[in-house]
Amino acid sequence: MVYAAYAAGWGAVKRLPERVANRLFEQIADLVWKRRGKGVLRLEANLRRVRPKASDAEIAELSRAGMRSYLRYWGESFRLPVWTEERVKASFDPEFIERLDDVLGSGRGAILALPHMGNWDLAGAWIVVRGYPFATVAERLKPEKLFDRFVAYREGLGMEVLPLTGGANTLATLAQRLRGGGLVCLVGDRDLSASGVDVQFMGEAARMPAGPAVLAVQTGAALLPVTLWYDGTPVMKGRVHEEVAQPGSGSKREKAAAMTQMLADVWGEGVREHPQDWHMLQRFWLADVDRSRLQPARDPASGDISAADTSAADPAAADPSTVEAGS
Repeated sequence: MVYAAYAAGWGAVKRLPERVANRLFEQIADLVWKRRGKGVLRLEANLRRVRPKASDAEIAELSRAGMRSYLRYWGESFRLPVWTEERVKASFDPEFIERLDDVLGSGRGAILALPHMGNWDLAGAWIVVRGYPFATVAERLKPEKLFDRFVAYREGLGMEVLPLTGGANTLATLAQRLRGGGLVCLVGDRDLSASGVDVQFMGEAARMPAGPAVLAVQTGAALLPVTLWYDGTPVMKGRVHEEVAQPGSGSKREKAAAMTQMLADVWGEGVREHPQDWHMLQRFWLADVDRSRLQPARDPASGDISAADTSAADPAAADPSTVEAGS
């Protein structure tokens, strides 16, 4: 049933007139919001951490805007395969893209690290159209054909998609791309597994993947945080932030942990500025997690990186029931 729903989206939505499709997804967002399901309630609980002084009415309005932003992501993503290059170019306007241009122009590899904000697939398609092919990671899904569909979708946008598990040595391939002066893009602001790194996010304990920072430490690639948001226009906005510099001293473990915290700080400011575009419909802070089920965090970069270090690399595909259940 899940696969059929996604297949219908990719097959039918892209054929609708754009204005009709946009209105349809806005109506779906409002319907889901009014039903007050687990996903919406979790989103509001997370938004209260972001805006602790907001009233209940303000949080409710933020969550409604958040669901519209989230469904805009899906509406755009279902239609992206039929967009022309010109349309992709015109649909994203990032600030400070020259930071990426300068790094790649120097022959050095780069890692673009994003949180669950805006539409990362659109941003990725825009980067490809700009002339920067890149590698990313997809988490395996059940049913398998849904995973295959997501891979085919992203490969159709020009991305090199590597499986998180069950394939070749994904992390070694990413490192090879970076050492060759290539680009890697990873979405990674949530990892509650033992492979995650403990960080402070907006003053509270959370856990994030070590992968982006560990790759930067091991390869010397530039780690560039990115934030994305909508501003009420058809054009998504974004910002390429300053490079997260490697600490001058410390072990690989200590450097990777410090850089992951720096990522968390940058993303936290982005979420504070645009909370409605942070698509976090799941538990995020450790205080909300059953500690008896939470394994101790492993030391990042204590040895070779493992596939688990990018366990949040493909959150859009990781939980296909998020809109309905928000588990």
